[in-house]
Amino acid sequence: MDVSSLAREFITLFVVIVPIGTLPVFYFATAGVPSHFHRRIALRAVAVAGAVLMLFLVAGQLVLEALGLRFGSFQIAGGIILFLFALTMIFGESKPSREIEEAGRDHMEGAVFPLAMPSIASPGAMLAIVVLTDNHRNSVPDQIVTATLLFSVLLITLAVLLVGARLKKLIGTTGASVISRVMGIVLATVAVDAVLGGFEALDVMRLPPGGPL
Repeated sequence: MDVSSLAREFITLFVVIVPIGTLPVFYFATAGVPSHFHRRIALRAVAVAGAVLMLFLVAGQLVLEALGLRFGSFQIAGGIILFLFALTMIFGESKPSREIEEAGRDHMEGAVFPLAMPSIASPGAMLAIVVLTDNHRNSVPDQIVTATLLFSVLLITLAVLLVGARLKKLIGTTGASVISRVMGIVLATVAVDAVLGGFEALDVMRLPPGGPL
């Protein structure tokens, strides 16, 4: 796997997980909780999200094949869903605000919901990790590299949560919303590329060599 592929996969995982975008959800989950528990909540949330995403990395494509579904079709569907997800990030209510509202409506708070799911291990992240670890196009070492990149993004997310109180003073909720929308533009580009890759996997079209990324 070359440097450009590594950069592309890292950016994809970073965009769908959005470490800074999890901050407002973390603030909600720790509201009214003694400060000495905040570190434990952050660690548990990242651990649960990592376990969920690793499950999709290992077994996601196997489940599809057991159902007789072609991976190219799933890649196109995943790209469309990622694109719709990106549109909600760009034009709709921001990711943090929406998740805080849902958590408040359900009267649930804590490390697992809404912090681990759906904030860190979001549907977009689950789909992205399956698309990035296609068993037919990526060797086991390549998939191990993808898993390593996933853990690096999760470590960044953990670091962001651990210093969340300080970051809140710098960017605030409005700052997190702006970043979420910028990331949505990048994610939309990744989604379109996933759809094109799905068509290529189904032999519907042939794509020229990729650009800088």
